[in-house]
Amino acid sequence: MSHILSRVRTLKRAERQPGPICYWMSRDQRLDDNWALLFAQQKAKEYHTPLLICFCLTEFLNAPLRHYVFMIDGLAELAQRSHALGIPFFLLQGDPSQEIPDFIEAKAIGALVTDFSPLRLARQWKAAVVEKVTIPVVEVDAHNIVPAWLASPKAEFAAYTFRPKITKLLPQYLEEFSAIEKGEYQAEFPQIDWSSVTANLKCDQTVGPVEWIKSGEAAAQGALEQFIAEHLIDYDQKRNDPTQDGQSNLSPYLHFGQLSAQRIALDVEHAQRQDSTLHVSVAVFLEELIVRRELSDNFCLYTPEYDQAAAWPNWAVQTHQMHRHDLREHLYTLEELEHAHTHDPAWNAAQTEMVKRGKMHGYMRMYWAKKILEWTSSPEEALQITIFLNDKYFLDGRDPNGYVGIQWSIAGVHDRSWFERPVFGTIRYMNFNGLKRKFKIDTYVDQWSSSLGLISPQPSQSLNNAS
Repeated sequence: MSHILSRVRTLKRAERQPGPICYWMSRDQRLDDNWALLFAQQKAKEYHTPLLICFCLTEFLNAPLRHYVFMIDGLAELAQRSHALGIPFFLLQGDPSQEIPDFIEAKAIGALVTDFSPLRLARQWKAAVVEKVTIPVVEVDAHNIVPAWLASPKAEFAAYTFRPKITKLLPQYLEEFSAIEKGEYQAEFPQIDWSSVTANLKCDQTVGPVEWIKSGEAAAQGALEQFIAEHLIDYDQKRNDPTQDGQSNLSPYLHFGQLSAQRIALDVEHAQRQDSTLHVSVAVFLEELIVRRELSDNFCLYTPEYDQAAAWPNWAVQTHQMHRHDLREHLYTLEELEHAHTHDPAWNAAQTEMVKRGKMHGYMRMYWAKKILEWTSSPEEALQITIFLNDKYFLDGRDPNGYVGIQWSIAGVHDRSWFERPVFGTIRYMNFNGLKRKFKIDTYVDQWSSSLGLISPQPSQSLNNAS
């Protein structure tokens, strides 16, 4: 807890009122290892006042049923445990810019603590709340190990410019958490009918829940322990091979904040101290977990148009302009892509994996996005379609990592120019022959080919809300 104050920034200065401290939980949906909740509890103890948690369930960038079910299942588990700890959890429903101020007034909240997100919509909600309330509001970066605004004051050019900055700060911030304590004060404990909450969702019902992964903090911690025990040892060798079970599968938990990246790093480093043979795999894994993941938050924090063509580096804009009218050997519509109706069996397999599982192997995810660039009429259309599909099907959609991964694939964000070729220009190229050289791509295709006929998403009516 020694550096908790440096993880906090003030959004609104005002005189604290005598009422409870409220933690407006949003991005970080967990009780354990949560700097925002720990800070809120610290303040509640300091002022001898109750601590409340609220979460506002609302429409977020057209999320479908798959994402809401995963989130609501996790929140239901969290609320039960929160009440057992003597900390009341309130579920609000509606527009946060209205619901949060109304809740603050109704409960006579004395100060508001919230967690950090670099995404536009979340920041707009927060700004609207700050404008309406008359109490102090602070934001705590509970998602990154190094607070995003301290890791760098600007959008970094690439991982190699960001890495030394964050590496320098890691010894200061990669510290163990305190445990959340039981609430000290009696307060109202609302009863929430979670089945009714799910049943009354007004969202796209065509993208249903998945069964291969269980939601919630307990499942997330179990998945981390399993990864360390069974897969960390050869992560460096298997992570880029989609025919191997070599990835951590933790990204949905990280996206919904059910597992802290800092907890992952602490446990992985502990495992390395117990077994020095893990050194290479741990280094590779922590590069992805810390440097690459927090670089994505950096990009979205300082690039408000992170999901638009306006975010493209100048060299990518120029190369796309030069090759805008190049002949495309194949052109596919959104519906054809969504239904995995292309000539490329590897791409079809990747799309099938995404639709059925809500996840795609990381290496195939790069290939998947780059082929959309190759098979659509313009890079702008490719960006729009890729983000639309990403956010509709991936459990970790609507995330800085996803947006930056797409921008890397389509516009070379955080990358450099490569050899020039048609359509791609100097954007890094990937092809089917490259997949065959790297691993047994036919095995991956065979794994998902039996599911190809099962893809039946509803035709997408519009891309207007894709970004």
